[in-house]
Amino acid sequence: MKKCVIIGGAPINDYENTRRHIGDDDFVIVCDCGLKHLDGLKLEPSLIVGDFDSHKRPEIDVETIVLPREKDDTDTFFAVKEAVARGFDDFLLVGVIGKRIDHSLANLSILLYLDDLKLRARALDDYSSLEIVSRQVALVDDSHPFFSLLAIDGKAGGISIKNALFPLENGVISPDYQYGVSNEVLKGETAEIRVSSGRLLLVKVIKE
Repeated sequence: MKKCVIIGGAPINDYENTRRHIGDDDFVIVCDCGLKHLDGLKLEPSLIVGDFDSHKRPEIDVETIVLPREKDDTDTFFAVKEAVARGFDDFLLVGVIGKRIDHSLANLSILLYLDDLKLRARALDDYSSLEIVSRQVALVDDSHPFFSLLAIDGKAGGISIKNALFPLENGVISPDYQYGVSNEVLKGETAEIRVSSGRLLLVKVIKE
């Protein structure tokens, strides 16, 4: 798989943990003020995109796409679309979840967009790893203290959870009743999650 890392401008406090998820051969797209994270992550960008309303355009010899400030796509969404057009099929989004809940929710919708394209994707922040559960079985090992399943794309049905403190068989989770919060993997086991209709956001807690 061709992996692309998208770096946004939301806070990243644990650079060491984030860097462990980025390979030396990954294609790295930095979005505007995500440039502030390059030193902390010890990375060189493969591509820079942005309208540079929140960070000065760097004067370095790296391919750069300058976007207009008035546009429909956010810098991050544009970066993802550009990566899709270049043939990448595995995505890691970092620096995309922060204080601005509107930006955070918009960035999480990118996971739905990539799932529609049947591409692998997850978002990572200092506390959790987030991905969409739809067609394939999702696994959570017991290194995660908690995991949650949230309906963010309408009602999801035929949900099964095995090897967890709160198992489920043929369950339904809807946006107006989010009861799939803070489940726990049984010690020494790997939780298995299946969804037969609809989609869920799986949140794997890294640390509290």
